[in-house]
Amino acid sequence: MKYNNDTILRLFESALDQLQTPEEPELLYTPIIYSMSGGGKRLRPVLLLLSVDAFGGSVEEAVPAALAVEVFHNFTLLHDDIMDNASMRRGKPSVFAKWGGNVALLSGDTMLIMAYKCLARVKSENLQRVLNIFCDMAAEVCEGQQYDMDFETQTTVSAEEYIAMIERKTSALLSGSAMIGATLAGASDDDIKKIYRFATELGLAFQLQDDLLDSYGDECLGKKIGGDILEGKKTFLMIQAMRMATHEEREVLATTHLNKQLSDAEKIALVKSIYDKYDVKRYTEQQIEVRFDRALLALDTLSIAGERTQHLAEFARNLMGRKK
Repeated sequence: MKYNNDTILRLFESALDQLQTPEEPELLYTPIIYSMSGGGKRLRPVLLLLSVDAFGGSVEEAVPAALAVEVFHNFTLLHDDIMDNASMRRGKPSVFAKWGGNVALLSGDTMLIMAYKCLARVKSENLQRVLNIFCDMAAEVCEGQQYDMDFETQTTVSAEEYIAMIERKTSALLSGSAMIGATLAGASDDDIKKIYRFATELGLAFQLQDDLLDSYGDECLGKKIGGDILEGKKTFLMIQAMRMATHEEREVLATTHLNKQLSDAEKIALVKSIYDKYDVKRYTEQQIEVRFDRALLALDTLSIAGERTQHLAEFARNLMGRKK
């Protein structure tokens, strides 16, 4: 195999740099360039191309599909920032904050169209299958976002409901990318199902770890601690604490973010004291480990030789910040 995670990323970034947009209307296309050049880990296109390579397909011919996935992902971020009234994205002002909701909405719509135009460059013999996977993936992301918004007004959310939500909102883009890559490389239906399971479990582990780091991470790594607590979000940690807490503690968990008499630091400390009482950090770590192990086990069941999956395993470890 001539590709690894780094060479795949460089290949994709080069293709992304060559992606053309019209110059006018400026207020439609400038925000698109701004958002696409804002960094990001390019996780989804890299996974797609690694999957192609693992099954012996042409990485170069799969680049249009990888572009489609990345443009679609960034489209969802533009619309997410409108819904969340978010002022920042990747360390700089969001398109919503910089140009307003109307511009963010229309530029996002245009990015969705661009994604399908990229996808249309896929070779005709693969296009129908890839299009179906892409559309299912896109619909799942929207479903996940709706469930996430529904949770904001629900008094209780179960762990099962939360996992089902993040399987759509977070894992679907990873699993769809892996499936598209395997499909383009001519993988069997059985292997496509297995790489779907790999990427789904990896996406779940990744989101659970993100939940954990929001409360127990290290700010020196660049992540602000306690943001989910201050927003009153029903993360996996909050749901587990709610399940075990007393009635009085559940009231504290549900209302602390609204208490104007407390500073942000006091709100975070109060909620985390309940988390600590019920050891939700350890429980979440265990769930992350289970999901990550399932992902790697799914790789081991593929019909291809083990050395052909080594870069996918490396991708998984890098995503989770693991050395081995």
